[in-house]
Amino acid sequence: MAVDVDDRLIFKFPRHADGEAGLRLEARILQLVADSVTMPVPRLTLFDHPRLFSRHDKIPGEHLLTAEYEVLDAPDKQDLAERMGQFHAELHAIELAAARHAGAEPLPPWSGAEQILQRAWPVLPESLRGFAERTMAQWAALAPDPHGARYGFFDGHGWNMAFDHERRRLNGVYDFGDSGIGPLHQEFIYSSLISPDLTARIIAVYERHTGLPIDRDRVAVLTGTHRLWELAEEAHLPEHVPDLVASVADWARLEQLT
Repeated sequence: MAVDVDDRLIFKFPRHADGEAGLRLEARILQLVADSVTMPVPRLTLFDHPRLFSRHDKIPGEHLLTAEYEVLDAPDKQDLAERMGQFHAELHAIELAAARHAGAEPLPPWSGAEQILQRAWPVLPESLRGFAERTMAQWAALAPDPHGARYGFFDGHGWNMAFDHERRRLNGVYDFGDSGIGPLHQEFIYSSLISPDLTARIIAVYERHTGLPIDRDRVAVLTGTHRLWELAEEAHLPEHVPDLVASVADWARLEQLT
């Protein structure tokens, strides 16, 4: 249970043993991340008495959604990309041994291409089925990531950003529950939930910081696969299907334009 106090402090109280283990893991991961990156992230202080709980300063800011990104001017968009590109570069520089020691684990794998298609097919409009088949074929044909695995955020969308809309500046990121060790290119798929323009800018900044070439086509295939996988995982939940189908349709439309 998380409690926001005066829009200034966040307290977390685990409700069972698994929650206690998760809170201790979160604190270790965030300590490693906070010591390694320039980007502000939550810094948890743990208290064991009278019961286990954590406290941290709330990073001020709000979510950043597509419509809000689109009204930013070019310098503000680039400033956001500079911050996120540097963040990913610094995060990926963390030694895997250090990440594992803090408790980071491999990302859960996505289902196979055939299974994704099978689960998503009943809720996919006919107009999206060709896109789904092409994307799954491309994904199944991908070789292993040329840059291997890194510890990463793997959740860099606008719902995990603390963005100051008045100053048009990113104050920090949060929610490292989906962070872990995974293929480097997969790191760059989530920002397209805000805008593909932001993803392109972030990749260019990342390449400048690291010297690593990022395969845009690979990122595009992974982005489409991720959206289809999410739809497949929740195809049995009617209340979630319309938004997930719309997400697939948005990406299919953008792919046709490029």
